[in-house]
Amino acid sequence: MIRQFLLLLLGMLACAVPGIARADPADVNAAARGVVRVVVIGRDGEEIFAVSHGTGFAVGPETIVTNAHVVAEAIENPRLTLGIVPSDGGEAVFGRLVAVSQRNDLALLETTSPMRLPPLTISSTPASDAGAVTSVGYPQNVDRAQGLEMADIFRAQPPVKSTGFLSGRRPTREFDTLLHTAPIARGSSGGPLLDECGRVVGVNSFGTDSTSADAEFFFAVSTRELLPFLRANDVTPRVNALPCRSLADLDEAERERTAQARASAEANAAADERALARRREDARRDIEFAILTERDNLFALAALLMLGALAAGGFAYVSHVLGPAAEDEDLDDTAEGEDQEPAPTDRAVLIGGSLAIAAIAGAAIAWLSRPGFSEVDLRLEERLAAQMAEEDSGTIAVAPPQGELVCALEPQRSRITGEAPSSIPFNWSQSGCVNSRTQYGFADGVWTRVFVPASEAAVAVSSFDPASGEFVIQRYLLDSEAMRAAREARGAYEAPSCDAGPDAGAVLGEGQSGLLAMLPDDPNERLVYSCAQQGAGAQ
Repeated sequence: MIRQFLLLLLGMLACAVPGIARADPADVNAAARGVVRVVVIGRDGEEIFAVSHGTGFAVGPETIVTNAHVVAEAIENPRLTLGIVPSDGGEAVFGRLVAVSQRNDLALLETTSPMRLPPLTISSTPASDAGAVTSVGYPQNVDRAQGLEMADIFRAQPPVKSTGFLSGRRPTREFDTLLHTAPIARGSSGGPLLDECGRVVGVNSFGTDSTSADAEFFFAVSTRELLPFLRANDVTPRVNALPCRSLADLDEAERERTAQARASAEANAAADERALARRREDARRDIEFAILTERDNLFALAALLMLGALAAGGFAYVSHVLGPAAEDEDLDDTAEGEDQEPAPTDRAVLIGGSLAIAAIAGAAIAWLSRPGFSEVDLRLEERLAAQMAEEDSGTIAVAPPQGELVCALEPQRSRITGEAPSSIPFNWSQSGCVNSRTQYGFADGVWTRVFVPASEAAVAVSSFDPASGEFVIQRYLLDSEAMRAAREARGAYEAPSCDAGPDAGAVLGEGQSGLLAMLPDDPNERLVYSCAQQGAGAQ
């Protein structure tokens, strides 16, 4: 009994323990590319050294957010400068202070040299009281544990990631903060607090003072403070207010949608089949009744004609038998009276006989022309074919979309971690040319174009299905090494122009295959658009 009680208690405790955070590592890694180490730099003659350091993250290619207390020493001492060390390759550069808000512990920096940092996306929807989060930054205790020297601080190194959960909104006396359990330490200040899609929900600022017996909690400046701060300083950040959904959830929803569409199509086909069977049965019954009616009518006609033949034959017979006596009387009357033309006794016989023969022939024709029941199937097929042709003539055929199209975003089918246009003009030709300037490649039954920009750390794969009018953009946010490999693979082939001939699509499809094989299995972002002719329902 005691054992059963203990097992039950352990089960209840296991259910009470929070699950592991489900943040997508690919999204967190993509966001980490824009995280930097912010170093307060001192000088000793020509030599520079780190006085202190914290963390920051990019909100623009050369614009960085951090905590005000991270740069406080540089503000108080003009002889100190700021350094920005990227996390994903590249050289450290100097930074300058743009704005400081002591009230909510925020600061804005700019690099003094171009860096092309990938900006992080900020969630414009206030974070809820729960959910998995990830802290990204440069805790100094990790540096010390690794035995990093001063020179190592100025070299690009990946930031540290730690996971936890939101523990609610706990505004301080002066500004709005989020309470969470994703560990941070000295040096992590100014780093981003990310949701499961790698979007910023807060700026890590400080933690609770605790002993080993106390649970540790940490505070992040919420986006309620961050977004107004950025806009007040003329920074237009990348924002996203959509719910965070994983690709696995989207794929499952897509499978359910496909299954429902297939089931609906099968149900419609079954209903059409049942309707056709009922129509066929009704038509067969009508045709059989019509054939019976025709047979009865022709039988009656043949019988009437036979009666007529008998009557005409009887008339001819009587005329033939009684004809000589009538002629003798006519001769006597003629002798006593005036001269008269002799009566044509044979005329009645001829007329009667002719009518009898004609009636018999008509009866035979009527009898022989009666439709047989073997004609039921032939008439049935002819009637159904005529009905279907009439129905088809009133149906408007839907051709695959081409020409001037408008593609409307389907948010419920998309995973949007950054920003996405709600509609895209899309001019498609059957040869795979888009907007009269971009040739798409054709391989494995799919029209695709891979875009590898020189200035952005992302690869975009656009694909279009002319049959359904579905346009999909999948974006892969890669690190510097993967982007270097992607650019090398892109340089290995030349994309043909739209007027390069009928084989341009196949040639490009083959050329892109190697680059596509290098990309991760899943993208960071998937945008699904539905394309239609302008004025045909597109928004």
